[in-house]
Amino acid sequence: MSKKLEITLTRSVIGRTEAQRQTVQTLGLKKIQATVVREDTPAVRGLVNKVSHLVTVKEV
Repeated sequence: MSKKLEITLTRSVIGRTEAQRQTVQTLGLKKIQATVVREDTPAVRGLVNKVSHLVTVKEV
């Protein structure tokens, strides 16, 4: 069974760069404390690393 990541937006995107805002949107996060579950792939890991200061990640 493949691993999954539970990604939660914990900080606001107000005042962040447009690239960071788009990265958060690409992950499927819209509001603070919103949580999504994504497959653990290199692409998703790269997106999470780009906004690691805004999100928390837990392996499911």
